[in-house]
Amino acid sequence: MGDLTEEWATQVAEAELSSTLPRRWAHTQGVAKRAVEVSQVLGQDAGLLVTAATLHDVGYAPRLAVTGFHPLDGARFLRDEHGADERLTRLVANHSFALMEAEERGLRRELATEFPLLEEPLLVDALVYCDMTTTPEGGRTTAEERVAEILGRYGDDSVVGRFIRRAAPEIFAAAGRLDVALAAQPR
Repeated sequence: MGDLTEEWATQVAEAELSSTLPRRWAHTQGVAKRAVEVSQVLGQDAGLLVTAATLHDVGYAPRLAVTGFHPLDGARFLRDEHGADERLTRLVANHSFALMEAEERGLRRELATEFPLLEEPLLVDALVYCDMTTTPEGGRTTAEERVAEILGRYGDDSVVGRFIRRAAPEIFAAAGRLDVALAAQPR
């Protein structure tokens, strides 16, 4: 994946999110920026990370919300309307431990069957890191602050609240693993 794919991703995400969901678009831009900053740990998959980061929340777009579960809706949109690369759609579908939220929503089998989790831990961790260290407005934060913000916004007893509480240890572990990978990079 190269610059043209990243440019395409930006065009798609902007078209779907900027006018209908400007705050989500701001978050998306921040996540993509984070992906550029950390992409050196991924070598040849750097472009894939930036592309996935740019498209990870496209499924929130009102016209795409078929199931109401944005990772699944976004991945289906990318696959069905754009013929997107399988690794990209699998990353989008499973970003930030989406399988746990799919379970809360009764969509686990559907998500796991259509878009199996990639067995590429560093790439998966990098996308989690980028998403979970970016505020809704696109600024930087810690994974702990982001989880607390999500809980505050959705509430403990909501589907998202239940999911994020379950996923928090995994999110923190992924962020920690990426911090270690980044620290090991030559300066």
